Amino acid sequence: MINPVASILEIPPENIFANQLLFGSSGEFLGFDANEPTSRSGGKATAVMQIRKVHGYKRLVMIGDGATDLEARKPGGADLFICYAGIQLREAVASKSDWLVFNFKDLINTLE
Repeated sequence: MINPVASILEIPPENIFANQLLFGSSGEFLGFDANEPTSRSGGKATAVMQIRKVHGYKRLVMIGDGATDLEARKPGGADLFICYAGIQLREAVASKSDWLVFNFKDLINTLE
């Protein structure tokens, strides 16, 4: 889901930071890789601040669906937060987002 949007924005795959999803042998969702800093509370905000500092980005956008994603909107973090509600709408997150989308196709079409 992330790569098509990143491609349109000309973001190389090595510049994408996201939770690594874990799946079982029959395709069932098992959870997140707990070794990824972005899987913990505060981890996404820290990652965004580090990315901004290392690369000197003037503008940074975060796309997410949960409260830990929204944490990346802290001062010094993401300039814009896009709430993805295609799986589950979390009102508390959506109400604090800059943009609410229900599918990536709408996001891609808007960006093109």
